[in-house]
Amino acid sequence: MRSAELRITETGGRDATTRHIPPKLALAVGMPRTPAPVGWRWTRLTEIARLESGHTPSRKHPEYWGGQVPWIGIQDARRNNGKRIQETHETTNDIGIANSSARVLPANTVCLTRTASVGYVLVMGRPMATSQDFLNWVCSSELDPDFLKYLFIAEGKEILRFASGSVHQTIYFPEAKAFHISHPLLPEQQRIVAILDEAFDGIAAARANAEQNLRNARALFESHLQAVFSQRGEGWEERRLGDVVSRLTNGYVGPTRNIYQDSGIPYLLARHVKNNRLFFDGKTFITNEFNQKNKKSILKFNDVLLVQSGHIGHSAVVTKEHDGHNCHAMIVITSAEGAFIGPYLSLFFSSSGMQQKFQEIRSGSTVPHLTCGEVKELLVPLPDLATQQRVVDRSQELGTETQRLESLYQRKLDALDELKKSLLHQAFAGQL
Repeated sequence: MRSAELRITETGGRDATTRHIPPKLALAVGMPRTPAPVGWRWTRLTEIARLESGHTPSRKHPEYWGGQVPWIGIQDARRNNGKRIQETHETTNDIGIANSSARVLPANTVCLTRTASVGYVLVMGRPMATSQDFLNWVCSSELDPDFLKYLFIAEGKEILRFASGSVHQTIYFPEAKAFHISHPLLPEQQRIVAILDEAFDGIAAARANAEQNLRNARALFESHLQAVFSQRGEGWEERRLGDVVSRLTNGYVGPTRNIYQDSGIPYLLARHVKNNRLFFDGKTFITNEFNQKNKKSILKFNDVLLVQSGHIGHSAVVTKEHDGHNCHAMIVITSAEGAFIGPYLSLFFSSSGMQQKFQEIRSGSTVPHLTCGEVKELLVPLPDLATQQRVVDRSQELGTETQRLESLYQRKLDALDELKKSLLHQAFAGQL
């Protein structure tokens, strides 16, 4: 269906008479100029569904909360997006309903989030109440609730176009009352819903299988690392990390607003280090003057970078490409001569046992943080250099295969998402 520029004709909403919104599939604000599919028609949604608001009973009255009335909040929508909901995180009671503007709505009411996280949709599996964050649609006998649910899902993030506000996006009621939908007669709606239900059930099963395979692939590599570092062979020695390094220091810590250049010496950040891999995005550079001023954190080939704040514990080895460059707020570790090779230490940091240890020694309640002092006290199992290299070589082989499997299963997940989008597009273009 071709998009057409639309004009809201309702008054009372913010910019309600000037906002122009082209329909993506079968939802528009204001009467669209494009024709509906053959056998379908455009109808103001309020003509075939009653729009109800929600409300939150006062939190100052504990006696309003807890009881037999399920109450849908934003977190319920996030957890149950696209589903029929039976249970909620919180409940209210008759006292809470009676002393607020909240109301119990019938089963099959379609709930669309209008603020906080615009565009989540679910269907009430039984009578419930909602917060004021929802547009609640009680469908008439002309509109199948699941048809409307799928229509909202098909529009997805496009529903954000109907929202106002630069900081907190909100769909106001004048815009909601101006919603028009394209729809066929009820029997055809029910036929489309049956097709989508069956297809989406199959996609959900395929997705669960692909996600499990993805977890299995990752678990295989983690299991390998756990075995390597727990079942040590002859000659392995556990050493304090601070005793086997020639350097263990912070990268530059300070304001970065005025240090970046359009080109120059690459400057590595925490976002460039993840899962034992280093990916520089080519966006952060410094001058040679700044680099020389911060010599203590100039990087050397085979150094290990350890993320110090945020997603702590992620590590990677400095490649030849980044020899002589610098970094920000990461721990830089250089081996004492003959003690260890960088890829081995980074691999050890990636093991599940060490990831747990990083969580144990972290500081900071809001933003996790590692200190150089704590990291120096870590105990590292060290075999001879030849054994370290064999461990790295074998792990890299398995890691390459794991990455191949992860990529394969991720492509399957992406394909399933595209299949859902395609089915929804066909459904609301009248092509199913």
